[in-house]
Amino acid sequence: MTDVVVRLLNRSDAPLFEKVADDVFDAEIQADLVREFLNDPRSLMSVALHSGVIVGMASAVIYVHPDKPRQLFINEVGVAPPYQRRGVGRRLVSALLDRARELGCSEAWVATEVENHPPRSLYEALGGVEDSPPAVLYLFDLTQEDRSEEGPCEGTGPDGS
Repeated sequence: MTDVVVRLLNRSDAPLFEKVADDVFDAEIQADLVREFLNDPRSLMSVALHSGVIVGMASAVIYVHPDKPRQLFINEVGVAPPYQRRGVGRRLVSALLDRARELGCSEAWVATEVENHPPRSLYEALGGVEDSPPAVLYLFDLTQEDRSEEGPCEGTGPDGS
C-alpha cells in the first residue's frame, strides 16, 4: 500500500494519537500514557499512517542487561483489519528492526500464541526463527494483593533495600 506511510515516532508525535483506526490498540488511548511512552528513550513505536490516521503500530523496548548485549523486545503489533495482509505489519516491524540495528542491538525477540498464525507468518517472513524448545509464559497480576507465603524479598525495593 503505497498510500500508507510507516515511520518511527518521536517525542513530538502525541497529536497523532487523536486519530486512530479501530482495532489497532487493545484499549482506549490515554494521553498521559502516550506522553510517558514517547518520552521514554528505551520505548520505540513505528506507526502506519493513512490520511493522517494511525492504521497500524508496532511497539518495542530496548532491553539492557548487565551481562548481555543490547536487545530489542517487540511488545505488540496491531493493524486495523482493512489494512491487514497487505504488508503493513511487515513494514512496521522492519522499521523497529532497522532502528534496533542502528542502536547497536544484537538481536530482537517477540512472543505470540502458538495458534496465532498471521503474526507467526509475519515474523518468519522477516527472518525470525522459532525458538526451541518453546518457552512457557507466566503472567503476574500486579493489581492483586501479594498472595505468596514469603512476602516481599529483601533487596527488591526501589532503593535496593
